[in-house]
Amino acid sequence: MDTETISRALCYAFRNDKLLAQALTHPSYALQHHVPDNQRLEFLGDAVLEICVSRVLYARYPQMQEGQLTRRRALLVREATLAAAARRLGLGPALLLDHGEELDGGREKPSILADAMEAVLAAVYLDGGMEAAAALVDRMMGDYEPEEEEDRDAKSRLQEFLQAAGETVPRYQIVAEEGPPHARVFTAEVLRADGELLGRGEGVSKKRAEQQAAQQALERLTQEKR
Repeated sequence: MDTETISRALCYAFRNDKLLAQALTHPSYALQHHVPDNQRLEFLGDAVLEICVSRVLYARYPQMQEGQLTRRRALLVREATLAAAARRLGLGPALLLDHGEELDGGREKPSILADAMEAVLAAVYLDGGMEAAAALVDRMMGDYEPEEEEDRDAKSRLQEFLQAAGETVPRYQIVAEEGPPHARVFTAEVLRADGELLGRGEGVSKKRAEQQAAQQALERLTQEKR
């Protein structure tokens, strides 16, 4: 793994190279070599990404309402956008994967690339602070214009559906995790504010499971409305 090449692509010089190395370490590799993986960094990077994108959208679009801002942010932080940014920055070739994941095309999997992009963002945040992270998000997002604004994700559409009916935003929870660390399958539920179960979904990441749960809820609510 050439961390110097990645640092140049990021336009950021790490004081602690171990953070970048961890950000590029997939759980499959970490399990075999007994080193930290990038999942905790991914968790942090997801939050850093949302606040960085949110503050740009808040300042740039003063006339947009909450629902519009939420929809645009969802398009900017979705898996496809993050995976595309990871490819532009050359993260794929630098990832540490086990042999099986390598043979399975792991360096090009959108989910792996998106997770690594969030982990790298967290590494920059921990190493250089919020402004360094915000500068990286600017490079990731370009002009902050989604390529396909009409392609709204299921979670955003469900939120808009419920808010249009006078309800508050739904709540998501992960209710099950199965499989080995490098091949987890997550089960998510989406609930109304009063606790009523609206939908359930599964996926290879928590985000995908939540999207599937939201999609099931949308289909159910749309059918009930007819």
